Amino acid sequence: MKIGVLAVQGDFAEHLDTLETIGVEGVDVRRPEQVAGLSGLILPGGESTTMRRLIDRWGLRDPILELAAHGAPILGTCAGMIVLSREIAGGEAPILPLLDVTVARNAFGRQLESFEADLHVPVLGDQSVHGVFIRAPIVERTGPDVDVLARLDDG
Repeated sequence: MKIGVLAVQGDFAEHLDTLETIGVEGVDVRRPEQVAGLSGLILPGGESTTMRRLIDRWGLRDPILELAAHGAPILGTCAGMIVLSREIAGGEAPILPLLDVTVARNAFGRQLESFEADLHVPVLGDQSVHGVFIRAPIVERTGPDVDVLARLDDG
């Protein structure tokens, strides 16, 4: 299994380190030809506007959409989730509309309002996951085929 991590901007190194820790081959993806043959792809956190521009500038949009069309799983964290969303509150045009959600960018406020919280993720059993919310997006709407894996205690 070979999982790509979009390495155009953001915290891609942390995702690659995590893949290595669990024994999965991780590949930093910067060019269109690196997408072919992947078992899956991670779009990391970072700054979504910059990420969107670089995806287009470097010709990565079509190869990523093709990978998804062939059934490969694609995970987006923070900015990556925004890039994958079908709808972005405020009217911003989607770039890789693969995830049937509506998100609001920077919904938790400014940098000073950033916080950390432990999240219960039922598919992981009793183990909690530590989340860091730095100008993070909020999912405002999920489509009928979207499974919510975790949510903050206040909703």
